[in-house]
Amino acid sequence: MALEDAKSQVDTAFTCPERRGLSYENVFGGAASFLRRSYSKDLTGVDLAVTGVPFDQAVTNRTGTRLGPRAIREASLLQPCDPPYGWGYDPLSELDVVDYGDLAFDYAKTADFPATLRAHIGGILDAGAGSLVLGGDHSITLPILQAHAERFGPLRVIQFDAHSDLWQDDDFDRIDHGTFMYKAVRQGLVDAAHSVQVGIRTVVEDCQGFQVIDAPEVHRTGPEATARRIKEIVGEGPCYLTFDIDALDPAFAPGTGTPVWGGLASWQAAAILRGLAGITLTGGDVVEVSPPFDTTGATAIAAAHVAMDILCLYGWTRRRAG
Repeated sequence: MALEDAKSQVDTAFTCPERRGLSYENVFGGAASFLRRSYSKDLTGVDLAVTGVPFDQAVTNRTGTRLGPRAIREASLLQPCDPPYGWGYDPLSELDVVDYGDLAFDYAKTADFPATLRAHIGGILDAGAGSLVLGGDHSITLPILQAHAERFGPLRVIQFDAHSDLWQDDDFDRIDHGTFMYKAVRQGLVDAAHSVQVGIRTVVEDCQGFQVIDAPEVHRTGPEATARRIKEIVGEGPCYLTFDIDALDPAFAPGTGTPVWGGLASWQAAAILRGLAGITLTGGDVVEVSPPFDTTGATAIAAAHVAMDILCLYGWTRRRAG
């Protein structure tokens, strides 16, 4: 495909015969799959499956993140015409990536949701693909970590966030986006000594063994030094990356449920993510995009770029190993 093909391309999420390659379909038209990848439930030979989890029943403030996956997909349509800037390779041409669609669940049976999501991600991993999840509130990361830990063992986690989500909650039947990481540590899913939280700017009494690079430290030392420190902490073991969009300052990502001032600038986040090339990523997610509070679409655009960079990180190590 080439740029001149734009005049004949439409609905390539359903009509494109190839999984690989750039897309030149008009940004403003057609079916809005993530990065114009093909919608597919067939994971045979797939490297990475992108899936949406439209769940926001565990938030503590503003709702709306159930609409996040749809908004991130639409915002991603700005990107598939060109290789991602600064990476030096084109993951859309080198990897088989599909849009696996959204998780199906009964919204009226909230207690059943975690097991449903865990099985959904487990199915993707069992098929030999990695998972890239579009949220949804941050509580969804706990069942995702459970599915990953079943296959990879305790994970080294890189968490970009304004909040640690480590507030103590020993009622493991509760579903709460502010306590899920505490439960992940308590359940043995996370190798906290080799895990790090980046962009933090709220108080928690016990970091549960996590290393913390708070937002003021990122501002003071810069993104390159931050990326180097993250890589030193996580080392070479299997790693999961979760990116709460409120890690960004509200000036760059206003459309989220619990915004906190003093956060990362979008250029800082981009530089840090690119500086992480080489980590052994098993999967990742971007969460907490709330379109009702995202009047310009800037938050969804930022989230789509984060998701693209997670895709790039996932492919980076594999293209060199292959």
